[in-house]
Amino acid sequence: MEPATRTAAHSDGFFALMLPFGLIFTLSASPALAGGCAFEPQGEGRVAAVIDARSFRLADGREIRLAGIEPAVSTTTGRARTAALSAIIAGHDVTLHGQDDAPDRYGRQVAFVFLGSSENLVQGLLLSQGEVLVSAEAEARQAKRGTWADASVIKSAESPDDILTGIGRFTVVEGKVLSVRQAGATTYLNFGRNWTQDFAATISRRMTPAIEAAGLTIKSLENKRIRVRGFVEARGGPRIEVLRAGQIEVLGVN
Repeated sequence: MEPATRTAAHSDGFFALMLPFGLIFTLSASPALAGGCAFEPQGEGRVAAVIDARSFRLADGREIRLAGIEPAVSTTTGRARTAALSAIIAGHDVTLHGQDDAPDRYGRQVAFVFLGSSENLVQGLLLSQGEVLVSAEAEARQAKRGTWADASVIKSAESPDDILTGIGRFTVVEGKVLSVRQAGATTYLNFGRNWTQDFAATISRRMTPAIEAAGLTIKSLENKRIRVRGFVEARGGPRIEVLRAGQIEVLGVN
């Protein structure tokens, strides 16, 4: 497969995974991807050092910043986030793709990064580990662009009936976790007192180790405000199943 074709296919898959809420149309910083086009190859090199959770240095001295992502969980330390990126790319050859290779104001080249000549997108690997969120979402939300121009796009956990109108659709829900309870093989993040009617996020026992390995201590979410992203199901009340730490954004203690 030619590089541009490969990039098109896997960029589409990456953004379909990271932006299932229609945010692909709000990426003002990335008009080529917003239009469904592939970014062109912008060089290659070997990773000599990982600087932080989103940037690294190539052997030829260029500093690269991963495009389109930000750390996902506030409880994860910077060192742990850096280690996650280092485990993926340290010492490896990478290929870079982007709109252009012009440096940002700090002299870094912002790019989508593939491992060697493979189809493994580094941003996608970090997302699958729950290490990152899409920075474009935060920017678009703050600017009230596209989907986020509608104030009701983020559902309140206090309005389960409103959440239920989105059954089967990807939804963002925000609220305070009143309790964290385990029942059988499932942990419930309860946002209301009526467990059969109010909104809850669920985490299966088999997913717990991977989520906590990403730096998110589930029990610590009690009494905190969070945003949960996922597909809404009806199990009495509305539910979103959490499959990775990246679905949860910790907003702080209420």
